[in-house]
Amino acid sequence: MTAQLLKIQQQLQSHPGKRILLIEDNDINRMLLSDYLSYFKYEVQSLPEGSGFFSAVENFQPDLILLDLKLPDIDGYALLEKIQQKPDISYIPIFVVSAFAFKTDQERAIKLGARRYFAKPVNLLELIFAIEEELASNIF
Repeated sequence: MTAQLLKIQQQLQSHPGKRILLIEDNDINRMLLSDYLSYFKYEVQSLPEGSGFFSAVENFQPDLILLDLKLPDIDGYALLEKIQQKPDISYIPIFVVSAFAFKTDQERAIKLGARRYFAKPVNLLELIFAIEEELASNIF
């Protein structure tokens, strides 16, 4: 597995130092995603709930956000709506990573401003390639 990750890392453009804000309430998922992204040289800040989201965005200034929809303190859809009401942060690309796998969930999240939608269990290779693609095309 390590050899495969090294090979993938060499194939990627990699954007070292780019910041990703991860909002995921499941401790194991949060730790695994954070470690995986850190391996690819991203700077990661993670939150277990949405309550500290706006202060984290202000202080951390992420280049991309990974958002779970089912959070203990706020509905992820409601958070997407609030983000779209704030032009100073609504330009930040958001990828939803959620256990909600129905097409209606995906359509709703995209309509509310998410750029991409990944149903859990997420294919980590697809996720990292999508992040790379988004960061390469997103110059703000």
